[in-house]
Amino acid sequence: MTEPNPLRQGLVDERLPEPCTVVIFGASGDLTRRKLVPALYTLACERLLPASMAIVGFARKGTSDDAFRAELKEACAKFARHRPLEPHAWDAFSKNLFFQTGDYDDPASYQALKARLAALDQDRGIPGNRVFYLSTPPSTFPVAVKRLGEAGLVDASKGRPFRRVIIEKPFGTDLLTAQALNREVLGVLDESSVYRIDHYLGKETVQNLMVLRFANGLFEPLWNSRYVDHVQITGAEALGIEGRGGYFEQAGILRDMVQNHLFQVLAITAMEPPVSTHADDLRDEKVKVLKALRPIPEGRFDEFVVRGQYRAGTVSGRRQVGYQEEPGVQPGSKRETYVALKLFIDNWRWAGVPFYLRSAKAMPKKVTEVALVFREAPLRLFGDRAQAGQSPNVLAIRIQPDEGVSLRFGAKVPGNTLEIQPVNMEFRYGTSFGQEPPEAYERLLLDCMLGDQALFTRGDEVEASWRWISRVHEAWDAAADDVETYEAGTWGPDEADRLLLRAGHHWRRP
Repeated sequence: MTEPNPLRQGLVDERLPEPCTVVIFGASGDLTRRKLVPALYTLACERLLPASMAIVGFARKGTSDDAFRAELKEACAKFARHRPLEPHAWDAFSKNLFFQTGDYDDPASYQALKARLAALDQDRGIPGNRVFYLSTPPSTFPVAVKRLGEAGLVDASKGRPFRRVIIEKPFGTDLLTAQALNREVLGVLDESSVYRIDHYLGKETVQNLMVLRFANGLFEPLWNSRYVDHVQITGAEALGIEGRGGYFEQAGILRDMVQNHLFQVLAITAMEPPVSTHADDLRDEKVKVLKALRPIPEGRFDEFVVRGQYRAGTVSGRRQVGYQEEPGVQPGSKRETYVALKLFIDNWRWAGVPFYLRSAKAMPKKVTEVALVFREAPLRLFGDRAQAGQSPNVLAIRIQPDEGVSLRFGAKVPGNTLEIQPVNMEFRYGTSFGQEPPEAYERLLLDCMLGDQALFTRGDEVEASWRWISRVHEAWDAAADDVETYEAGTWGPDEADRLLLRAGHHWRRP
C-alpha cells in the first residue's frame, strides 16, 4: 500500500479513505456541533469521503436519528466552510448520520453500540473499519478505551479491518497523569491506532512551515544559530476566559495553550530535516527537539518564566472584566492567563539561540505567529545615520488570522540622501491562491481515515513536553509570590518585557 504523504495539499486525485464508520463520543457537545460534523460535511462536499460510510453520534443524551440530523443541519448551516448548505449535498450527507444513546462507563451501552455498528456495516457494505473520536471530558478517556476493548470494538492488532481512536486534548494534566493515560491506552491499543489530536497541526500555515523550510533552497541554509539571533512564538487571544472559569482554574494558559499548541509549533520550527515524510520520521525529529530543551536550573525559574493575570480593561473597544471577577474563579486565585518563556534548545543547530514563547488571554488582538529574528549585518557599511531607522531582518509565519508569510528587510528611501527603512514582502494564502484554506479538523479527520499519523502526536512526544512543563507548575506551586497583573487589552505584564530586555531583545507587536 502506498504511504500517504503528510505534506499533500488535499488534492482530489489523492486516494480516498476506505469505507468506514466514524463514531463520535460526546456527540451532544459543542465540538461536534461546531467543528467535527461541519468538517465531515465539507469533506463530503469536496468528494473526499468514501461512498460507503456512517457517522454515529454516541452520548448520554437520548435523541432520535432524525432529531440528530435536524440539529446538525442547523450547525452545519452556521459553521461549515461550504455554506449556505446545498440541499442535494445535505440530503446525501445526512443519510449517513445516526445517533446511539449510551453511557461511557456502561458495558451494556457498548454492546448495544456494537450491534448497531454491525447492522450498519451489513446495510451499507462497510467492512468493519472504525474511527472512534473521544470528544468527551478527559476523565472519561481511559474508561472509554477500556470499555471499547472489553466489547471487542478495538484491540491491539495492526490488521484489517482497521480500528482507530482519536483522543482530544488535554492528554493528561502533568507528566505523571500523561504517563498513566499512555499506559492505560496502550494496554488496549497499539500506538499505530492512537491518534492524539492537536488541531494546531491541522492548520494550513503550520503545515506550510515545513514546506517553507524543506521545499526551498533559500531558507533552510539560514535556519540556524549562525544567522538567527532569536525566535519568537506568539499565541495570543483577544477574548478572556468567556465564562469558563471552572475549567481555566484547573488548566491555566500553560496547560491550555503552551504544552500542546505552542510546543508543537516550536518543535516544527526547530526540528532537523526528516529522512522522509513518513509519520514516524517526522515525529522522531519533533521528539528530539523536545528532549533537547534545556531544563531550567532549580531556584532560577523567575529568570526564564513570567506569569500574569489580566485585570479589567478594554479590548477592541469592549469592556473586559478582570479574571478575578469572572464567574467560577476562586477568590485570590493565582491561575495564570499569561505566560512567557525563555527556552534554549541544546543541539548543534540552535546552541545559544533563545526561543521566546508567549501565550495569553485578553490581548489587544488574536494572533498566532512564528518570527525568526536574524542577526544584524556584521558591518555598518552605510554608517550609523543611514541605518538609524533600520531594524533586524524578520521572517514571520502567520498561523492565524490572515495566514501567510512576511519578510522584513531594509531598503533605501527614495531621495538624494541615504536613508534606510524596513519594508515588508508579503505572501497571503487568501490573495495568492484565491481560495479559503481547509479547516484544521477537515484535514485531521481525513488523515485519520487514511491512516496518516503525521499530524498527530505520539506518546513519547506528549511525555517529553509534559516533562518540561510539569517542572514549571511544580515551581509555581511551591512559590509564595503573587501573580503579576496586566491590563486587559495590553501585551502583558512589564516583567515579560524585562525578560527579553535582559538580552537586548524586544517583543514584536504583530
